[in-house]
Amino acid sequence: MPTDARGLLIRQLSIDDIEIFRRIRLEALSCDPSSFASLYDDWADLPDQEWHNRWSDPVFVAFVNGEPVGMMGLSRQRPGKMAHRATLRSVYVRKGERGSGVAADLLVTVSDYARNLGILQLELAVNAENIVAMQFYRRHGFVKVGRIPGGVLDGGREIDDIIMVRRLDG
Repeated sequence: MPTDARGLLIRQLSIDDIEIFRRIRLEALSCDPSSFASLYDDWADLPDQEWHNRWSDPVFVAFVNGEPVGMMGLSRQRPGKMAHRATLRSVYVRKGERGSGVAADLLVTVSDYARNLGILQLELAVNAENIVAMQFYRRHGFVKVGRIPGGVLDGGREIDDIIMVRRLDG
């Protein structure tokens, strides 16, 4: 994908991009800790091999003028009867880029990639307190299909996860 007029480029990371992945993942965990199930400390001191081990699914990164500013991962269900489903993971856009269209462009890129794999349904879990994220997903065709009470513990507080789904075949 070429760079657009905003200086935006989105591309799937390769195994050679481990430093880019490390940088944007740690930024996400540091800047928006309540948005992720993982803690910064879970990742901060991992050796390179462990970073490679944890990165088994496709990750797409948005770059603005060469600087990584967002990411979105895709985890496909492995069992044959569920291979038409995939989960969005590790979704993050730097605060200064929110509202600029970066998240929407990442979602389009990941959705197109998933569709090309034969994925019919995208799924995600979002923190029930993250109203802005839920509104973003609704605007892009996701619907709420469930709630996991106490889905995450954040600072000793139980916070529900909202489960959302978007069909890609309709």
